[in-house]
Amino acid sequence: MARPKLRLPVLLAVAGALFLGSTPSHAADPPSKTSGAPSTLPVKLVAEKTQLPNGLTVVFDEDRRTPIVTVNLWYRVGSKDEAKGRNGFAHLFEHVMFQGSKHVPEDTYFRFLERAGASSINGTTNTDRTNYFETVPENQLELALWLESDRMGFLLDHADQATFEGQRDVVKNERRQNYENAPYGLVSQFVRAELFPEGHPYHLLTIGSPQDLDAATLEDVRAFFRANYVPNNATLVISGSFDKAKAKALVEKYFGPIPRGPEVPRKKPARVDHPGETRLEVEANVELPRVYISWPTPAFFAPGDAELDLASHVLTGGKTSRLYKRLVYDLQIAQGVSASQQSSELASVFEIVATARPGHTADELLKVIDEELAKLRKGGVDDAELGRAKTTIVADNFFDLEKSSSRANRLNTYDYYAHDPNYLGQDIARTTNATAAGVNDAIRNSLKEKDRVVTLVTPKKDAPVAGRIVRTVRGDK
Repeated sequence: MARPKLRLPVLLAVAGALFLGSTPSHAADPPSKTSGAPSTLPVKLVAEKTQLPNGLTVVFDEDRRTPIVTVNLWYRVGSKDEAKGRNGFAHLFEHVMFQGSKHVPEDTYFRFLERAGASSINGTTNTDRTNYFETVPENQLELALWLESDRMGFLLDHADQATFEGQRDVVKNERRQNYENAPYGLVSQFVRAELFPEGHPYHLLTIGSPQDLDAATLEDVRAFFRANYVPNNATLVISGSFDKAKAKALVEKYFGPIPRGPEVPRKKPARVDHPGETRLEVEANVELPRVYISWPTPAFFAPGDAELDLASHVLTGGKTSRLYKRLVYDLQIAQGVSASQQSSELASVFEIVATARPGHTADELLKVIDEELAKLRKGGVDDAELGRAKTTIVADNFFDLEKSSSRANRLNTYDYYAHDPNYLGQDIARTTNATAAGVNDAIRNSLKEKDRVVTLVTPKKDAPVAGRIVRTVRGDK
C-alpha cells in the first residue's frame, strides 16, 4: 500500500512531539544499533543489506509510492585517500567515469540515460568518498545497473591518454572557474591548509592542485583506479519502486563477475587540535569584507557532532537566531551570516562566515561575533531556541527522505559513516535526545575562544578576486 506523503504541518508536529517526549541524554552516542532511537517515526528506513562474494555491499530499499528507482553507488575513496603528489585524483575520476567504458562508447553515458527518461544523473566527490547516481523509470533499472557495472569493471579498457588529458583539462578549468576566478574562491584552501597540518588527509582541497594533475601520468591514474574502484570498496544502493528478487538477479548478473580488488586500508579518525589562534589577513578584489571563523571539531556521528549542528542553528538558523538578529537586524552591519558543522569521517569543521555591509569591516563583524560567542559560552542555550533548532533539523531530515534520490544517498551515508543503512532512528535520536547541557559542553569544548583560525578578507582592487594571504599571525594558546 502506498504511504501518503507528509506535509509541513504534520512533519513539524511530529518533530516537536519526538523531542518533547524523548528521554534526554547528556551527549550524543557513537554509532550503535542500540542508541535510543525514537520508537515512532513518520518516515522509516527498513532496507536490506547484503554482500556479493566479490565484496560489493548492496542495499535494497523498496518504496513503491512513485514509479521511479534510484541507483546510488559510493566508492570509499575521496581526496583523503590520495597519496602525496596525487591531489585531485579522486575528483579526476568523477569526470573520467562518465566518458565511457568497454561497452559504452565515448560521451554516450548521459545519452543512454536521458533517452530512457532518467533524472538526477551526476557524480560528486568530497574528502571521504565518490558517488555516482541516476534516477530512472522503474522499468529502466537494468540499464542503470549495466552502465554502473560497466564502468566499475571495464573503465580501463576504454580510458586512454586522450580521455585522461581531456578530463584533466576539464578539472583544471573547473578549478579556475570555481576557485581561482571566483570571489573569495581560494579562502577555503587557505583555511583548510591552516586548520589541518601538512600531511593530514584534509590538508588539501578535493578539487585538486594543477601541479599534481600536470605531473600525473596515465599509468598513475590507472594504478589509482585499480586500487580503489573495486567491488570490495563500494556500496550500491537501489531505492524506489522495483521488484527485489529481480533486482537481486540483475545485480548478480552485472556486478557478480567483476573480480574482487586488493584490500583498501582505512584511515582512522584522529583528534585534531589547533592550539592558539591563527589570523589570516587576506586581500581580494571583491566588493565587501568578510570574516571566517573556523574550528576543528568531532568527526561525523562522534559525541558532540550533533550538538554542534544544533549550535549552528542557534547561532544562524533563522531571523531570530543570535548572530542573524544581532549582525543583520539590530546593528545592520552584516549583509548575511551563516554557521555550519561540516561533518566528515576523520574530523569536522565548525565555521561561521559573515559578509559585511558597505561601509563596515571584517574586524567589526568579528568583534560582535566574539561577543555573542562569549555570551553563549557563559550562559548557554535556552530551551526555546534549542527546541526550535531540534524541530528544524528533524523536519528537514524527514523532508529529505521524500525523494528516492535523497533516500538512496542517505542510506549510503549511513552505511559509510555508521555501518548501518537503517541508522535513521539513531540519527534522529542524536538530535531529539540532545540536552542544553550537552550542547553547552560541546560549545565550550570545541568552539574555544582562541583555538581557531580567523580569516579576515579586505577588498583591494589590485588583488586577485579569489584572494591572497598578505599576513599570517599565529598566537600562543
